[in-house]
Amino acid sequence: MSTTSPSLPGGTWTLGDLTVTRFGYGAMQLAGPGVMGPPADHDSALAVLREAIDLGITHIDTSDAYGPRVTNQLIREALHPYPASLHIVTKVGATRDEQGGWPPARRPEDVRRAVHDNLQALGLEVLDLVNLRLGDAQGPQPGSLTEPFETLAELQQQGLIRHLGVSNATARQVAEARAIAPIACVQNLYNLAHRQDDDLIDELAEDGIAYVPFFPLGGFTPLQSSALSTVAARLGATPMSVALAWLLHRSPNILLIPGTSSVAHLRENATGAGLPLSDAELAELDKIGRAG
Repeated sequence: MSTTSPSLPGGTWTLGDLTVTRFGYGAMQLAGPGVMGPPADHDSALAVLREAIDLGITHIDTSDAYGPRVTNQLIREALHPYPASLHIVTKVGATRDEQGGWPPARRPEDVRRAVHDNLQALGLEVLDLVNLRLGDAQGPQPGSLTEPFETLAELQQQGLIRHLGVSNATARQVAEARAIAPIACVQNLYNLAHRQDDDLIDELAEDGIAYVPFFPLGGFTPLQSSALSTVAARLGATPMSVALAWLLHRSPNILLIPGTSSVAHLRENATGAGLPLSDAELAELDKIGRAG
Protein backbone atom coordinates (compact mmCIF):
# COMPACT_ATOMS: atom_id res chain seq x y z
CA MET A 1 0.00 0.00 0.00
CA SER A 2 1.62 3.25 -1.13
CA THR A 3 0.90 6.78 0.04
CA THR A 4 2.58 10.12 -0.47
CA SER A 5 5.24 11.70 1.73
CA PRO A 6 6.21 15.37 1.47
CA SER A 7 9.72 14.94 2.90
CA LEU A 8 11.27 11.99 1.03
CA PRO A 9 10.93 10.70 -2.53
CA GLY A 10 8.61 7.80 -3.18
CA GLY A 11 6.17 8.29 -0.31
CA THR A 12 5.56 5.37 2.04
CA TRP A 13 4.74 1.68 1.95
CA THR A 14 3.03 -0.54 4.50
CA LEU A 15 5.02 -3.61 5.58
CA GLY A 16 2.29 -5.65 7.21
CA ASP A 17 1.10 -3.09 9.75
CA LEU A 18 4.30 -0.98 9.66
CA THR A 19 4.35 2.21 7.61
CA VAL A 20 7.85 2.94 6.29
CA THR A 21 9.35 5.47 3.91
CA ARG A 22 10.12 3.91 0.54
CA PHE A 23 13.46 5.68 0.71
CA GLY A 24 15.26 3.94 3.57
CA TYR A 25 18.82 3.49 4.74
CA GLY A 26 21.06 0.40 4.68
CA ALA A 27 23.53 0.32 7.58
CA MET A 28 25.95 -2.22 6.08
CA GLN A 29 28.57 0.36 5.10
CA LEU A 30 28.87 1.67 8.64
CA ALA A 31 31.12 -1.27 9.54
CA GLY A 32 34.80 -1.37 8.63
CA PRO A 33 36.34 -2.53 5.32
CA GLY A 34 34.79 -5.74 4.03
CA VAL A 35 31.93 -5.19 6.51
CA MET A 36 34.34 -6.29 9.23
CA GLY A 37 35.27 -4.47 12.41
CA PRO A 38 34.41 -0.98 13.62
CA PRO A 39 34.04 2.10 11.40
CA ALA A 40 37.09 4.25 10.71
CA ASP A 41 35.23 7.21 12.24
CA HIS A 42 32.86 6.22 15.04
CA ASP A 43 31.34 9.68 15.48
CA SER A 44 30.69 10.02 11.73
CA ALA A 45 28.85 6.70 11.73
CA LEU A 46 26.59 7.93 14.52
CA ALA A 47 26.05 11.20 12.67
CA VAL A 48 24.86 9.37 9.53
CA LEU A 49 22.26 7.42 11.51
CA ARG A 50 21.00 10.55 13.21
CA GLU A 51 20.84 12.39 9.89
CA ALA A 52 18.71 9.57 8.48
CA ILE A 53 16.15 10.21 11.21
CA ASP A 54 16.37 13.98 10.69
CA LEU A 55 15.61 13.46 6.98
CA GLY A 56 12.45 11.58 7.91
CA ILE A 57 13.66 8.05 7.08
CA THR A 58 11.66 5.44 9.00
CA HIS A 59 13.18 2.26 7.50
CA ILE A 60 16.70 1.14 8.48
CA ASP A 61 18.11 -2.17 7.25
CA THR A 62 20.78 -3.97 9.26
CA SER A 63 22.09 -7.35 10.44
CA ASP A 64 24.03 -8.54 13.46
CA ALA A 65 26.41 -10.18 10.96
CA TYR A 66 27.58 -6.73 9.83
CA GLY A 67 30.85 -6.23 11.63
CA PRO A 68 29.88 -8.67 13.09
CA ARG A 69 27.92 -7.07 15.94
CA VAL A 70 28.95 -3.57 14.83
CA THR A 71 26.12 -1.86 12.97
CA ASN A 72 23.43 -2.94 15.43
CA GLN A 73 25.46 -1.52 18.30
CA LEU A 74 25.95 1.73 16.40
CA ILE A 75 22.22 1.96 15.71
CA ARG A 76 21.45 1.47 19.37
CA GLU A 77 24.07 4.00 20.47
CA ALA A 78 22.89 6.62 17.99
CA LEU A 79 19.12 6.21 18.15
CA HIS A 80 17.94 4.37 21.28
CA PRO A 81 15.34 4.99 22.63
CA TYR A 82 13.98 4.76 19.13
CA PRO A 83 11.37 7.10 17.63
CA ALA A 84 7.97 5.43 17.45
CA SER A 85 7.97 5.93 13.68
CA LEU A 86 11.28 4.09 13.12
CA HIS A 87 11.22 0.47 11.95
CA ILE A 88 14.39 -1.61 11.89
CA VAL A 89 14.67 -4.56 9.51
CA THR A 90 17.33 -7.18 10.15
CA LYS A 91 18.56 -10.46 8.64
CA VAL A 92 19.53 -13.89 9.90
CA GLY A 93 20.86 -16.95 8.07
CA ALA A 94 24.56 -16.13 7.72
CA THR A 95 27.43 -15.43 10.07
CA ARG A 96 31.01 -14.26 9.58
CA ASP A 97 34.33 -16.09 9.67
CA GLU A 98 37.81 -14.77 10.40
CA GLN A 99 38.53 -14.47 6.67
CA GLY A 100 35.54 -12.16 6.17
CA GLY A 101 33.38 -14.84 4.55
CA TRP A 102 29.65 -15.30 5.05
CA PRO A 103 29.13 -18.98 5.98
CA PRO A 104 25.48 -20.01 6.21
CA ALA A 105 23.88 -20.33 9.65
CA ARG A 106 20.41 -21.68 9.01
CA ARG A 107 20.02 -24.54 11.45
CA PRO A 108 17.13 -23.94 13.85
CA GLU A 109 19.54 -23.25 16.71
CA ASP A 110 21.46 -20.77 14.52
CA VAL A 111 18.28 -18.91 13.61
CA ARG A 112 17.10 -18.73 17.22
CA ARG A 113 20.50 -17.51 18.40
CA ALA A 114 20.65 -14.85 15.68
CA VAL A 115 17.20 -13.51 16.52
CA HIS A 116 18.11 -13.19 20.21
CA ASP A 117 21.48 -11.62 19.30
CA ASN A 118 19.69 -8.98 17.21
CA LEU A 119 17.20 -8.29 19.98
CA GLN A 120 19.96 -7.85 22.55
CA ALA A 121 22.24 -5.75 20.36
CA LEU A 122 19.46 -3.42 19.24
CA GLY A 123 17.90 -3.16 22.69
CA LEU A 124 14.50 -4.37 21.53
CA GLU A 125 11.90 -6.77 22.88
CA VAL A 126 10.40 -7.40 19.43
CA LEU A 127 12.00 -7.20 15.99
CA ASP A 128 9.88 -5.39 13.41
CA LEU A 129 10.90 -7.55 10.47
CA VAL A 130 13.41 -10.37 10.03
CA ASN A 131 14.60 -11.54 6.62
CA LEU A 132 15.97 -15.05 6.17
CA ARG A 133 19.14 -14.72 4.10
CA LEU A 134 19.55 -17.57 1.62
CA GLY A 135 22.02 -18.47 -1.12
CA ASP A 136 25.61 -17.32 -0.91
CA ALA A 137 27.88 -14.53 -2.12
CA GLN A 138 27.29 -15.66 -5.71
CA GLY A 139 23.55 -15.11 -5.42
CA PRO A 140 20.44 -17.24 -4.80
CA GLN A 141 20.93 -21.00 -4.77
CA PRO A 142 18.30 -23.74 -5.12
CA GLY A 143 17.23 -25.63 -2.02
CA SER A 144 14.50 -25.76 0.57
CA LEU A 145 14.09 -23.04 3.20
CA THR A 146 11.43 -24.92 5.15
CA GLU A 147 13.41 -25.70 8.31
CA PRO A 148 14.89 -22.24 8.97
CA PHE A 149 11.76 -20.38 7.87
CA GLU A 150 9.52 -22.54 10.04
CA THR A 151 11.84 -21.65 12.93
CA LEU A 152 11.36 -17.94 12.19
CA ALA A 153 7.60 -18.48 12.00
CA GLU A 154 7.70 -20.13 15.44
CA LEU A 155 9.61 -17.16 16.86
CA GLN A 156 7.02 -14.86 15.29
CA GLN A 157 4.25 -16.82 17.01
CA GLN A 158 6.15 -16.41 20.28
CA GLY A 159 5.94 -12.63 19.84
CA LEU A 160 9.63 -11.99 19.14
CA ILE A 161 9.13 -10.94 15.49
CA ARG A 162 6.34 -8.91 13.91
CA HIS A 163 6.90 -9.69 10.24
CA LEU A 164 8.96 -12.05 8.08
CA GLY A 165 10.77 -11.80 4.77
CA VAL A 166 13.37 -13.55 2.64
CA SER A 167 16.60 -12.31 1.10
CA ASN A 168 18.79 -13.57 -1.77
CA ALA A 169 15.98 -15.95 -2.71
CA THR A 170 14.74 -17.63 -5.87
CA ALA A 171 11.13 -17.22 -6.96
CA ARG A 172 10.52 -20.84 -5.93
CA GLN A 173 11.88 -20.15 -2.44
CA VAL A 174 9.67 -17.07 -2.16
CA ALA A 175 6.65 -19.24 -2.96
CA GLU A 176 7.83 -21.86 -0.46
CA ALA A 177 8.13 -19.24 2.28
CA ARG A 178 4.66 -17.85 1.52
CA ALA A 179 3.20 -21.35 1.91
CA ILE A 180 4.61 -21.47 5.45
CA ALA A 181 3.77 -17.97 6.70
CA PRO A 182 2.87 -14.56 5.26
CA ILE A 183 5.87 -12.48 4.17
CA ALA A 184 6.12 -8.70 4.08
CA CYS A 185 9.11 -8.30 1.77
CA VAL A 186 11.69 -9.89 -0.51
CA GLN A 187 15.22 -8.48 -0.55
CA ASN A 188 17.23 -9.44 -3.66
CA LEU A 189 19.88 -8.13 -6.03
CA TYR A 190 18.18 -5.90 -8.60
CA ASN A 191 19.02 -2.75 -10.54
CA LEU A 192 18.84 -1.25 -14.03
CA ALA A 193 21.18 -3.90 -15.42
CA HIS A 194 20.12 -6.89 -13.32
CA ARG A 195 16.46 -7.40 -14.16
CA GLN A 196 16.04 -11.10 -13.42
CA ASP A 197 13.31 -10.42 -10.84
CA ASP A 198 11.02 -8.33 -13.05
CA ASP A 199 8.22 -10.90 -13.02
CA LEU A 200 8.61 -11.50 -9.29
CA ILE A 201 8.40 -7.78 -8.53
CA ASP A 202 5.13 -7.48 -10.43
CA GLU A 203 3.69 -10.56 -8.72
CA LEU A 204 4.62 -9.25 -5.28
CA ALA A 205 3.20 -5.80 -6.07
CA GLU A 206 -0.15 -7.34 -6.89
CA ASP A 207 -0.13 -9.06 -3.49
CA GLY A 208 0.98 -6.00 -1.51
CA ILE A 209 4.45 -7.38 -0.71
CA ALA A 210 7.48 -5.10 -0.78
CA TYR A 211 10.58 -5.73 -2.88
CA VAL A 212 13.85 -4.32 -1.54
CA PRO A 213 16.79 -4.28 -3.98
CA PHE A 214 20.22 -4.55 -2.44
CA PHE A 215 23.39 -3.25 -4.10
CA PRO A 216 20.98 -1.36 -6.38
CA LEU A 217 23.67 0.74 -8.05
CA GLY A 218 26.45 -1.74 -8.80
CA GLY A 219 27.15 -4.24 -11.50
CA PHE A 220 26.92 -2.25 -14.74
CA THR A 221 29.11 -3.23 -17.67
CA PRO A 222 31.04 -0.37 -19.30
CA LEU A 223 28.47 -0.14 -22.10
CA GLN A 224 25.56 -0.09 -19.67
CA SER A 225 27.34 2.42 -17.47
CA SER A 226 27.88 4.62 -20.51
CA ALA A 227 24.18 4.46 -21.37
CA LEU A 228 23.24 5.42 -17.83
CA SER A 229 25.80 8.23 -17.77
CA THR A 230 24.44 9.60 -21.04
CA VAL A 231 20.94 9.94 -19.61
CA ALA A 232 22.33 11.39 -16.38
CA ALA A 233 24.39 14.00 -18.23
CA ARG A 234 21.39 15.06 -20.26
CA LEU A 235 19.39 15.53 -17.04
CA GLY A 236 22.24 17.30 -15.25
CA ALA A 237 22.23 14.56 -12.59
CA THR A 238 24.57 11.86 -11.32
CA PRO A 239 24.23 8.28 -12.60
CA MET A 240 23.48 7.23 -9.01
CA SER A 241 20.55 9.64 -8.82
CA VAL A 242 19.12 8.34 -12.08
CA ALA A 243 19.51 4.71 -11.00
CA LEU A 244 17.78 5.34 -7.67
CA ALA A 245 15.00 7.38 -9.26
CA TRP A 246 14.43 4.64 -11.84
CA LEU A 247 13.97 2.08 -9.07
CA LEU A 248 11.30 4.20 -7.39
CA HIS A 249 9.54 4.60 -10.75
CA ARG A 250 9.83 0.88 -11.57
CA SER A 251 7.11 -0.26 -9.15
CA PRO A 252 5.37 1.21 -6.10
CA ASN A 253 6.37 -1.78 -3.94
CA ILE A 254 10.11 -1.16 -4.38
CA LEU A 255 11.80 0.17 -1.23
CA LEU A 256 15.31 1.61 -1.37
CA ILE A 257 18.05 1.03 1.21
CA PRO A 258 21.17 2.67 -0.30
CA GLY A 259 24.01 2.64 2.18
CA THR A 260 26.71 5.19 2.89
CA SER A 261 29.03 6.22 5.69
CA SER A 262 28.81 9.90 4.72
CA VAL A 263 26.17 12.42 5.80
CA ALA A 264 26.68 14.40 2.58
CA HIS A 265 26.24 11.27 0.46
CA LEU A 266 23.11 10.30 2.36
CA ARG A 267 21.60 13.69 1.63
CA GLU A 268 22.66 13.44 -2.01
CA ASN A 269 21.01 10.02 -2.36
CA ALA A 270 17.78 11.25 -0.77
CA THR A 271 17.63 14.23 -3.13
CA GLY A 272 18.71 12.26 -6.19
CA ALA A 273 16.11 9.53 -5.73
CA GLY A 274 13.45 12.17 -6.25
CA LEU A 275 14.69 13.03 -9.75
CA PRO A 276 11.68 13.23 -12.11
CA LEU A 277 11.95 10.95 -15.13
CA SER A 278 9.78 11.31 -18.24
CA ASP A 279 8.21 8.36 -20.04
CA ALA A 280 10.82 8.75 -22.79
CA GLU A 281 13.68 8.68 -20.28
CA LEU A 282 12.21 5.66 -18.52
CA ALA A 283 11.94 3.86 -21.86
CA GLU A 284 15.56 4.69 -22.66
CA LEU A 285 16.73 3.41 -19.29
CA ASP A 286 14.69 0.24 -19.66
CA LYS A 287 16.82 -0.66 -22.66
CA ILE A 288 19.83 -1.06 -20.35
CA GLY A 289 18.25 -4.05 -18.66
CA ARG A 290 17.06 -5.55 -21.91
CA ALA A 291 20.54 -5.21 -23.38
CA GLY A 292 21.92 -7.05 -20.33
